[in-house]
Amino acid sequence: MVAIENRLESDSAVYKTLLESTRAIPWKIDWDSKQFAYIGPQIEALLGWAPSSWESVGDWASRMHPEDRDWVVDFCVAQSQAGVDHEADYRALTRDGHYVWIRDVVHVVRRPDGTVDSLIGFMFDISERKRTEQQLVSLQKEMEELSFRDGLTGVANRRRFDAVIELEWSNARRNRQPLSLLMIDIDYFKQYNDRYGHLEGDACLKHVARVLGSAATRARDLPARFGGEEFVLVLPETDQAAARKLAERCRELILAEQIPHEWSPIGPILTISVGVGSAIPGHDDELRAFIDMVDKRLYQAKQQGRNRIVAG
Repeated sequence: MVAIENRLESDSAVYKTLLESTRAIPWKIDWDSKQFAYIGPQIEALLGWAPSSWESVGDWASRMHPEDRDWVVDFCVAQSQAGVDHEADYRALTRDGHYVWIRDVVHVVRRPDGTVDSLIGFMFDISERKRTEQQLVSLQKEMEELSFRDGLTGVANRRRFDAVIELEWSNARRNRQPLSLLMIDIDYFKQYNDRYGHLEGDACLKHVARVLGSAATRARDLPARFGGEEFVLVLPETDQAAARKLAERCRELILAEQIPHEWSPIGPILTISVGVGSAIPGHDDELRAFIDMVDKRLYQAKQQGRNRIVAG
């Protein structure tokens, strides 16, 4: 019997040594008293709190980020009461006032009658993993933003325009609000490239995009590059008169830049032509037909001599 007891004590010491030598932090909570029966000494190295300071689940909950506390506590209590093993990620407070991301993996120990006896678990430091996840999320967001941005001018690209105009068309139809669209073309841009070269042509496109972007001042106004030397402005909740006024502002702003265009047949500086359309979409109205209408007005502006606006 003594030999068996010595063997058990030796095994227990081995298990304790193994547990306390891992980076995972073991712990045990008595369910009825809600008191910590044990927590590994590794907790002090990670969070700065001595094992002796972990007396009850209240200590565990109070050392949690306020934004995480309610849902983590409610979730863990509910899962434990149901006898379901579970895990939760949360930010744990360090003694010096910082936060460390923790993953708690919990096993529910039940008595023969099915009632909960205790909770046994491990805490893992997952801060590095969370930092990596956040970097990946940021990278994904950046990639998504880049996929909707014109690589040359920095304004929204055609893909973004297609998505936004469809959304705003649906909003305008549902709310019975006007939606306006400007389609803008740089006059005689081929001749500009022929005279100044494609590098200067790219610089010109960037310049025009910047000016048009400055004209669209509301949060939902969207300047975008439609293709080539053609740009668009999506103007939610804007009627025909206001859209016409903004089109004139765009034309005047470009003129005020005094961008040289020696080979333009209509003058020595760069100009734009603009087609303007506005609609309160009805149930049977089609977005494609609306865009085509505005495009035809842009064509009319060019046919009528350029450096002008056609608004219907």
